Amino acid sequence: MVAVRRQLRTGARRRLGQLIGERHAEEMTARVCDSRHGVGYLMHPEGRRSASMLESLRDTQVGQRCFILGNGPSLVKLDLQRLQNERTFGLNRGYLLFDRIGFETTYHVCINQLVAGQFARELAALGSYKLFAWSTHRHFAGQADIAFVRTMRRPHFATDPVKGVWEGSTVTYVALQLAFFFGFSEAILIGVDHNFATKGPANQTVTSTTADASHFDPNYFGPGVRWQLPDLERSEIAYRMARDHFAQAGRRVLDATLGGKLQVFEKVDYDQLF
Repeated sequence: MVAVRRQLRTGARRRLGQLIGERHAEEMTARVCDSRHGVGYLMHPEGRRSASMLESLRDTQVGQRCFILGNGPSLVKLDLQRLQNERTFGLNRGYLLFDRIGFETTYHVCINQLVAGQFARELAALGSYKLFAWSTHRHFAGQADIAFVRTMRRPHFATDPVKGVWEGSTVTYVALQLAFFFGFSEAILIGVDHNFATKGPANQTVTSTTADASHFDPNYFGPGVRWQLPDLERSEIAYRMARDHFAQAGRRVLDATLGGKLQVFEKVDYDQLF
């Protein structure tokens, strides 16, 4: 029995060592990839131009608040007309909302290559200040009104997105990093339902066959559109990092989503914000 216990302890230590080794190898690979990607970004004229555009936005909104519009079904249950004179972030295909509410968001963030590849013309035509992932720049050649943001594999909260942001499996997290960099003292989430009608393995690419019940518009990822299923667990890890970094800087992230499932941020009543 003693020998068996000794074997089990030895096996457990060996497996722990393997896991630590695997984690270290993943982190080293991520750092190498991020470093190479960064060099490519800054060597490319579009990358250098984008870095300069981002730098010009640093701390331009100190003391202000912003609203980050998630794309969940709950979004259209709110009176969004109240946001017309607020600073706002739209995300991915959030522009489908603009005709309905009569204005465009201040900023528009798109990091998803599938979204950019399928809807590049619509995204390119937006009048919002456009901040798209560097990995999508081939879809917007020669368009000087887009600041391309470098994304990295290493999990972190970027206080300086000029050096690269982590996607955290959700464009909302990228918007939070940008909001922090711009100097916003308060970022308010709405429409971040954190709950999807479509189920399946995280990050799996699927092609829609029916109207979209997971977003505010049935055409968001309608029939024939390819998209990736959410990774809610990884997103929560990212959200906690955002919450903590805002708090450490004396700022905060609030969640005014109607009926949202996310339990990371302080909940507030949307109607009481005005």
